[in-house]
Amino acid sequence: MSHNNYKKIAAINDYSGFGRCSIAVELPVISALKVQCCPIPTSIFSNHTGFDSFYFQDFTDYMTGYIDEWKKLNLKFDGICSGFLGSHKQIAIVEDFFKSFKTKDNIIVVDPVMGDYGDLYPTYTKETCEEMKKLVKYADILTPNLTEACIITEEPYDVEYSNEELLRIARKLSDMGPEKIVITGIQRGKYIANYCYEKGKEGYIIKTMKVGTQRSGTGDIFTAIIAADAVNGVDFHESVRKASHFIKKCILKSIEMDIPLTDGVCFEELLTTLK
Repeated sequence: MSHNNYKKIAAINDYSGFGRCSIAVELPVISALKVQCCPIPTSIFSNHTGFDSFYFQDFTDYMTGYIDEWKKLNLKFDGICSGFLGSHKQIAIVEDFFKSFKTKDNIIVVDPVMGDYGDLYPTYTKETCEEMKKLVKYADILTPNLTEACIITEEPYDVEYSNEELLRIARKLSDMGPEKIVITGIQRGKYIANYCYEKGKEGYIIKTMKVGTQRSGTGDIFTAIIAADAVNGVDFHESVRKASHFIKKCILKSIEMDIPLTDGVCFEELLTTLK
């Protein structure tokens, strides 16, 4: 009996037991879109690092053995998505996973989680960023925020980039391999914008009204929707719009329910509306 008669996405990310981020949100979101989510944990957290304290266990040394069992099962994936990676070694393991499981038919989505607001995350160095660039060439879809798009293309960070300048950056990213790019979290006055680009076409902006304050896990939800929709054959433009509007609704619901910022967005309240 084949293990490959249902759509599957391998989700490579850390796991936080509390705080609604990474695998803990990717799994239910991908499942709601009728795709099986198969997680590969990179680290285990009791709760995410936005809290004052947390328990942490690095899973790097166990990832290869974990993946080897999937090879024994001859698993095939319709999609693969990668998120936060904490070291050179993890990036190398993920690159090997891409080489082993990439086919002509499946879709790789890379969320190159490295920084935000013009700054690198504390765990990242310039050398780690260079390693992350190696994964970009495998991506069919790339979902960087503006900071990460600038890091990868070695462009200066500028919140005031025009659409023409964003097109130039998106084309540079696409020249590295990805067919589709969405640069997320761009500030446009009272709007949050995503800049979308598909190879050989003109880019375009999708805007949603800015609400509330940034919360943990919204990027993971966004990438999960993009990945599942890609596997399901949903148009890229429609998928980005869907993800943007879903996250906005989740933020509004979280404000309504007085959910602390550290606790992410209460997407559970709206999961049944995701189609």
